[in-house]
Amino acid sequence: MNKQHYPFTLMPLPYGYNALEPRIDTLTMQLHHDRHLKTYVDNLNAALAPYPATHGMTLAQLILSAPKLPKALQTPVLHNAGGVWNHDFFFKHMAPGGRPPSDALRRLINRDFGSCDAFKAKFKEAALGVFGSGYAWLAPAGGRLRIVTTANQDTPIALGLRPIAGIDVWEHAYYLKHYNVRADYIDDWFGVAAF
Repeated sequence: MNKQHYPFTLMPLPYGYNALEPRIDTLTMQLHHDRHLKTYVDNLNAALAPYPATHGMTLAQLILSAPKLPKALQTPVLHNAGGVWNHDFFFKHMAPGGRPPSDALRRLINRDFGSCDAFKAKFKEAALGVFGSGYAWLAPAGGRLRIVTTANQDTPIALGLRPIAGIDVWEHAYYLKHYNVRADYIDDWFGVAAF
């Protein structure tokens, strides 16, 4: 994952803005990456600027150390470092046409969910169940694959998880194309998800 440290920079998309069409539209990708993610990067840098002791820390280190940071820095780090980490993961794990699970991952999905279709149904249910803004994740935990959700910009790494896949269900991720129909966006996301 992102090994950058202060000052953080906006990581480029690993594909063109239009590469996920027609499932995820070009304008959404431009706004999501160049405005939403850039705001998290800029806000994180502004929050860290007066704290030189944090300047050598990676995103993961900042997130995991947040409870030990100065009180005034804890919430800005969790919101903004979390926003950068989550978005970097989200954008990195999509690709034109998607990428299906490897054979090994498919076997684990079949073992833990019964089938890939059953996994997709449970994942979609979890993503639809996020109240307001947040994410749904697929991650190994306790020797099994689990579907977990996080609110706002909370990260799975703060829960001790290393996700395999994750979907952003904040409205800015889908509203221009899918309006308020999150279910259609989730279906389209499966077509570009890169496992």
